[in-house]
Amino acid sequence: MNTKRNWELDELIDHFTMLPNEMELLGNKTGTSRLGFAIILKFFQYEASFPSNKNEIPKEVILYISKQLGIDASTFDNYDWAGRNIKYHR
Repeated sequence: MNTKRNWELDELIDHFTMLPNEMELLGNKTGTSRLGFAIILKFFQYEASFPSNKNEIPKEVILYISKQLGIDASTFDNYDWAGRNIKYHR
């Protein structure tokens, strides 16, 4: 994410709020898969590219999205960057 690491709340709201139609895309995904998909989606919308690794995504963004979904942010640590889920999510 263009190296931006410090996000103001209004910036998080503007760029990383899950809209109703985006929530529908989460469908039957749960836990790690649900959070990972949402983060990948919002990252792509903001950057117009997919993250190549977890370290590209600022902690503030992960926390903000996880709160919206009611999922503990640490769940994202278990998101598999090499498995079929991420390929499907992309």
